[in-house]
Amino acid sequence: MTTAPAIRKVFQGVADRHQMYRMFDRHAGRTKRNADDARTLYAGEWFEIGEAEHDYMFAVEAPLWIRGSMFALRQFLDGSVTSVFFALRIDDAIRYFHGYCDLSDDASVERMRLAIIEREMRPVRAMTREERLDHIWSSTAELYRGYADGRWPYASRGQRTVLFFGGKLGSVQRLLDSLTDEEVVAKLPVHLRYLPDVVAA
Repeated sequence: MTTAPAIRKVFQGVADRHQMYRMFDRHAGRTKRNADDARTLYAGEWFEIGEAEHDYMFAVEAPLWIRGSMFALRQFLDGSVTSVFFALRIDDAIRYFHGYCDLSDDASVERMRLAIIEREMRPVRAMTREERLDHIWSSTAELYRGYADGRWPYASRGQRTVLFFGGKLGSVQRLLDSLTDEEVVAKLPVHLRYLPDVVAA
């Protein structure tokens, strides 16, 4: 029995069309692109988009399926992982989301729908450390992010890296997960730096 991928928000705010397309393949620079499984990287990732982006994606090609306010793209990312788009009523407003679901798991779409609603109905805007790191990764240009390759210690290889200004050392590649809380704050845009923390359940 395989474990369902963790459902996680990977971008704060509403992604415009350019940001949406960048995040469709935000793991493009991974070192073993053809040797790994998209299910482990992409399935469970979601972010908010605008109504225009949602409607544009609906019109790009005939959906694989439409279920109420949700539709799935016919073009699969890899294996059974594909894009699912949601139009959800949250706090009396219709909002739009994109998520990667593994359709080999019949419950994956409904799990994601419920997770998005639960996450977005929190009364206070807040972010977990993982959400902060994912936002940094999503919003960093490809030239300034990457994956630890053969030059890194074996245990670090394949982990995400970001370029970080290291004072006298200049800019250096750092493992994303190794950033201190202060360094994470410094990498976030100003409007996200001082949101309260969320304690993971």
